[in-house]
Amino acid sequence: MIPTTDIFAISSQKQFEKTALKVFRFQYENNLVYQEFCNFLKTDPHKVKSLHQIPFLPIQFFKSHQVVSNTNAIEETFTSSGTTGMITSKHLVTDASIYEESYRKGFSLFYGNIEDYVVLALLPSYLEREGSSLIYMVEDLIQLSNHPESGFYLHNHDELTQKLIALDQAGQNVILIGVTYALLDLIEKHPFQLQNTIIMETGGMKGKRKEMIREELHEQLCKGFGVSAIHSEYGMTELLSQAYSLGNGVFECPSWMQILIRDTEDALTYIQDGKTGGINVIDLANINSCSFIATQDLGKKNPNNSFEVLGRFDNSDIRGCNLMVL
Repeated sequence: MIPTTDIFAISSQKQFEKTALKVFRFQYENNLVYQEFCNFLKTDPHKVKSLHQIPFLPIQFFKSHQVVSNTNAIEETFTSSGTTGMITSKHLVTDASIYEESYRKGFSLFYGNIEDYVVLALLPSYLEREGSSLIYMVEDLIQLSNHPESGFYLHNHDELTQKLIALDQAGQNVILIGVTYALLDLIEKHPFQLQNTIIMETGGMKGKRKEMIREELHEQLCKGFGVSAIHSEYGMTELLSQAYSLGNGVFECPSWMQILIRDTEDALTYIQDGKTGGINVIDLANINSCSFIATQDLGKKNPNNSFEVLGRFDNSDIRGCNLMVL
């Protein structure tokens, strides 16, 4: 077993690659679903010497298989959102403390001390179902903020509006984390001019509104909240880490997470920076499930390892992670 201290202490590309290859070998040996997939591709684990040689498990496997790398008891089952009758993904988590360490360290990396903020959450579609990994994370961040004003809002927009204005005018740093359609609903009822508030959208119209391109969406949100940039979180049920964008739709990963961009025509080939392709995620916090996931998202990578999400593959179902259609 690879200690999580090795994962969260990564500080260089060399270290990342070395740890990722260790995790690959561990998961090949201990995750029967992943092993079968690698064998199907005729991958010899002993010949895998670089990140580009590691097979990436298609994300759909989380809908049809139990993707786990040990035999420990399941502590949490995170499920994806979906319309009635749709098969949802299940991420079986045998050690929830790894998830907690990942999002706490990740948040701190991009935003500093959680106690400096009041955390407000406008996540109605997530709150109305069981098993959301986003709710699990935000609930913990609300507790950690240690601020009596932090909390969840469902449909009580008037109360949230009053609180946002009062906190902002008092000079309090606030993070409002919201599902996209609910943020749009809020600014339609009441436009703001916020000075001390970060607006973070988690993506997803959930079928409540038509999908919009990011530029148009962020322009509306900036105008409605009176802010200069919209922050975003890129996470999903099948990952235990998040990438964050502090504006302009450019995401950065914590040191234990990276993305590669695959060719849309040939899933085993990678394309150069700046070109659009399928997003493959390496999430080393997924040590107990699968750290190498081929998502259904389209994006491009920049030379400094930041990336942009540009849409989704055709005919893939709309999900709650940060998705914009082309």
